[in-house]
Formats: sequence, structure tokens, C-alpha cells
Amino acid sequence: QVQVVESGGGLVQPGESLKLSCAASGRTFSYYAMGWFRQAPGKEREFVAAIAWEGRGLDYSDSVKGRFTISRDDVKNEVYLQMNSLKPEDTGVYYCAAAQRLRSTLQTDYKYWGQGTQVTVSS
Repeated sequence: QVQVVESGGGLVQPGESLKLSCAASGRTFSYYAMGWFRQAPGKEREFVAAIAWEGRGLDYSDSVKGRFTISRDDVKNEVYLQMNSLKPEDTGVYYCAAAQRLRSTLQTDYKYWGQGTQVTVSS
């Protein structure tokens, strides 16, 4: 079982950057796919980015491709989401999640979720 805790959210202006971190417990962390999802006010939660076992593959939603970068450190048991060129439409609660799979972008594959961290992009 894995427990995850997100951090790093905040209020930024459009065009600025922010880096989210996700700390995970568990001795087999490297064998979990890790993902970031977000939920904007009044909308359903959506996929943002995912990284496979041991960083073997990366996936991004079309809306963040080229602006966001997901990475992981299997020694520290952490996952990161570097967000550049932020837009107001990136506003939402960002969730880190773990899936006991090689690689996945599907929310239903992710069994372990954090509480979320708020990201607000506004001038």
C-alpha cells in the first residue's frame, strides 16, 4: 500500500511557474505508476500527467503538453510536477495518485490518492 501527500500549491500570476511535489510511502514505490490529476471548480477531475515505473514512460494531457514536466525520484520516493507558463485555466486542486501498474493515464487504475493541493492562476 502507498500513501501520498502533495505540496507546493499556491497563487501565481499567468505566465509564472510552480513546482508541485508528492511524497509517497512504501518500499516498492518504484513499481508504481504515478500520476497527477486536477479538478477545476464545477468540473470533473481530469488527467494531467503520468510517469511509468522507474520513469520508463511519460504521458501528458494535450492541454499541458510542452508546459508541464513530470518526474520522479525513486530514492526519495517523490514525484514532481514542474508547471511553466501557467494559465488561468490551470487553476484547480491538483492530486497525486499511485497505480500498481507499469503505466496508466486512467483514473480508475489509480487506487491511492492524496488530499490535493490548490493551484490558483490569477492576475
